[in-house]
Amino acid sequence: MEQKDLNLLDEALGLHNNNTKPWPLSGRFLFVEDCVDTTASFLLHHILKRSFSSHPSSAVLFLSFSHPFLHYDRILRKLGCNLAAQRDNGRFFFLDMLMLQCPCPEEGKPNHNGLASVFEKIERVITALHQDKKCISIMIDDISLLEVAANGSPNDVLDFLHYCHTLTSEYGCAFIALDHKDIYLNGEKPDVILEMDYRADILVKVEPLATGLAKDVHGQLMVLNKATQHQHGASAIKIHNFHFRIKENGIECFYPGTKI
Repeated sequence: MEQKDLNLLDEALGLHNNNTKPWPLSGRFLFVEDCVDTTASFLLHHILKRSFSSHPSSAVLFLSFSHPFLHYDRILRKLGCNLAAQRDNGRFFFLDMLMLQCPCPEEGKPNHNGLASVFEKIERVITALHQDKKCISIMIDDISLLEVAANGSPNDVLDFLHYCHTLTSEYGCAFIALDHKDIYLNGEKPDVILEMDYRADILVKVEPLATGLAKDVHGQLMVLNKATQHQHGASAIKIHNFHFRIKENGIECFYPGTKI
């Protein structure tokens, strides 16, 4: 039953269909929005595990602004994935951004050096992996902290995310990023979120239940897949809505009303 529930999420994200390419997210941008009360970090864990199990040539470059490597290694071990082993095998590259300090810009001059150097590291890793014909994913665990690292410059963040997004077409990378939609004080979506919403091939929104807290349901999840191909070759938008429950060793997803 649990495997069937997990497949519900995989189907919404397109991870169940590996007939055309080894890693179904290759060349696509998956953007996740969550909120403080209902974190979507479990989605990153699930996609991270699935990326390694999808194909022996898959690799992940992970930019972490929220937690150190040991945090993710501990969680993924509960899901049956050894990140330390994947790192040693050259399939997992962890960039710890917690200590990143972009230099303060001089008065009247924008600050590009910090994030530009980070992107240069990303591009070097991606270029080397591409030469080995690996299926590559780039993951960012917290865009909001990326803006903090850029000294609050939304333009620098937008440029950085744009450059990362270009790698989906240039190298066929998958690009997965998470942001918190309810941390902004004025209640309006900033330009960074609006831009990511527009560019995303798959948009995922994770929210608490509209009816309030529940013991056996941790939240609701909407997946908007913008680029699903149907039989006539044209693109169609698919929307999936379901509830989820986070377990010690995975996620249980189900349609509303199907669990008691």
